[in-house]
Amino acid sequence: MRTKPHALVVMSRQSFEAHFDQRRLQRLAELATLNDPCWTDELDSPKARARLARADVLITSWGAPTLTRARLAAAPRLGAVLHCAGSVRGLVGGEVWSRGIRVTSAADANAVPVAEYTLAAIIFAGKKAPFLAADEQRAYGGWGSVTGYGDLSNFERVVGVVGFSRIGRRVVDLLKVLSGTTCLVADPYADPDEVACAGAQLVDLEEMLPQVHVLSVHAPELAETRHLIGAAQLRRLPDFATVINTARGSLVDSDALASECTSGRLFAILDVTDPEPLPDDSPLRHAAHVMITPHIAGSLGSEIGRLTDHALDELSRWASREPLQAEITAEHWALGLSA
Repeated sequence: MRTKPHALVVMSRQSFEAHFDQRRLQRLAELATLNDPCWTDELDSPKARARLARADVLITSWGAPTLTRARLAAAPRLGAVLHCAGSVRGLVGGEVWSRGIRVTSAADANAVPVAEYTLAAIIFAGKKAPFLAADEQRAYGGWGSVTGYGDLSNFERVVGVVGFSRIGRRVVDLLKVLSGTTCLVADPYADPDEVACAGAQLVDLEEMLPQVHVLSVHAPELAETRHLIGAAQLRRLPDFATVINTARGSLVDSDALASECTSGRLFAILDVTDPEPLPDDSPLRHAAHVMITPHIAGSLGSEIGRLTDHALDELSRWASREPLQAEITAEHWALGLSA
């Protein structure tokens, strides 16, 4: 019988309590050898270093300290870092892969609620529901009183998806519930055949912009993607188009978007902003035709259990020397695909 690996859970107390109910703690104990306590939120105290020295695998999530060179040096047996959340950026770096340590992420599982939120936002954008609800002059006047909002419809719409990421792909798939939708994808790294197989068409961003009723942003946050949707791109969108951002706030120029929305020409549904949270005097915060939610699209509440299950499934595969299903390579990390 193969010896069970020694596991250490590394995350904030709040994250630990959200991820591990009794059932999931029991499954972890069945898959790995645990010491008491099985969890820590730091890796620098003598007690934590003693636990780290015996660890074959780390189960990490929000609040885990960065795996620096010194901390990795204190973990000579470490073979895998299984992340119970999305991005591993800020947690791991090149030193991890140079030591041959395997890394996985639950980003695929976390993509599920983000894509669901995005679909709901796209449907609401079609009817301009959030903006009409906030318009006291029209909210109670019946559909005949609605003017200045464009065509209130979810039939035969054109939706632009910027970034054929794991979330972008799910959004493309979910859009099939809307009749007559044309889905365009802009992503310089995407395979045209894969996009076509998903039911969308790969186009350049500049070609996409004038055609869409809704623009949904799903690109990674990199230096070269900052303000990917800036003033020039926003000007190319047709009147009454809605910008949806569930990715990272820096991908959209906040001031330029605020200007377009204040004018009444464009609309926006934002789950992320730049900065986050917005300061009280931010033009975007006070712009008309903007709906902002507090970064809730990702996993919350019971959805967090899906991330835990994903990591525990990977632990089972890793312990059994089976192929990992959500491995993050150094190449993925360099391209921002771990974000």
